[in-house]
Amino acid sequence: MIPRSWLDAWTAWRNRLVSSPSFQRWAAGFFLTRPIAHHSADRLFGLVAGFVYSQVLLACVQLRLPELLADGPKTTQALAEAMDLPLESAARLLTAAQSLDLVELAGADRYALGMEGAALLGNAGLGDMIRHHALFYADLADPVALLKHGGGQGQLASFWPYAAYDRPDQTQAEAISPYSALMGATQPMIASDILDAYSLGQHRVLMDVGGGEGAFAAAAANHAPHLNVRVFDLPAVADRARAAFAAGPLAQRAQALGGNFLDGVLPPGADIISLVRILHDHDDATVMKLLRAAHAALPANGVLMIAEPMSAFPDRDPMAEAYFGFYLMAMGRGRARTPAEISAMAQAAGFSRIVNKPTRTPMLVRVLIAHP
Repeated sequence: MIPRSWLDAWTAWRNRLVSSPSFQRWAAGFFLTRPIAHHSADRLFGLVAGFVYSQVLLACVQLRLPELLADGPKTTQALAEAMDLPLESAARLLTAAQSLDLVELAGADRYALGMEGAALLGNAGLGDMIRHHALFYADLADPVALLKHGGGQGQLASFWPYAAYDRPDQTQAEAISPYSALMGATQPMIASDILDAYSLGQHRVLMDVGGGEGAFAAAAANHAPHLNVRVFDLPAVADRARAAFAAGPLAQRAQALGGNFLDGVLPPGADIISLVRILHDHDDATVMKLLRAAHAALPANGVLMIAEPMSAFPDRDPMAEAYFGFYLMAMGRGRARTPAEISAMAQAAGFSRIVNKPTRTPMLVRVLIAHP
């Protein structure tokens, strides 16, 4: 093993070299280092311009550009009229969107969906999430102030009532509606990944804790036709789930229970409890309380399913460390944890065996299965 002092010395020498303007100029011209130098410059400029790229994406979503191109290519003039933009502004947006592969040229002054735009069109929940990010961007307007003073006071904290209030179970329905609808719209993005990672065939009753309007519970019930499902969430949210179940085909197999899992008690009766995108929203003490409550509510042969974005330590994942790190900070609580951290906490809560189940899109969701 190389001594730490040698590694530190090598890192210091490398950084002096790379930060030297004369070396940068040489590396950009020498045929062996030119591709590396250009790639590094592209990545660095991508960090500088990333916010602008996100705003181009937001404008495309807000103006419904993917939907306008869903039935085939259109001219700049036709798109400008449909988006209610001046022709010059529409042309500038389309040029920017083309550079991001959201649209592509389909002849002279005709635009069609690009690969990224087509993928966006096929995922309605992603559009809802992109529109929601206007709140996040507002909280990040002064990132240094956020770091100095912490989050929990801005747009995201107001949007997520359980982050802002000590007693979220007393939150009124009008405050619940926006975030509950967003969770319902975005849950299908990851539900199929979760259900492909772990079979529900051996279970009778699933209780989705913090399950919102029942999107994941409904997906689980459709995936396993024998399964009865429950949602346990804040009373005002449970009311919305109850209404959704009553109006759909799952009325006989689904129920919604109102309560507050922050109290540390969960209803018994399920042989699998799911926590989908829940733990990373809370501090360690709350997570431990919830894990202990799940352990107490499960039978000896039960299972706890934990599904959420997780940190990829030791390979630092920018999705977990940068995106979720700052999102949760702005919200005012929570953090992304590694699978090993969550497993250790589950064991401390009484679970004896934790299995890591691979998923198709680990950057969005990973699955841990914990056995009492």
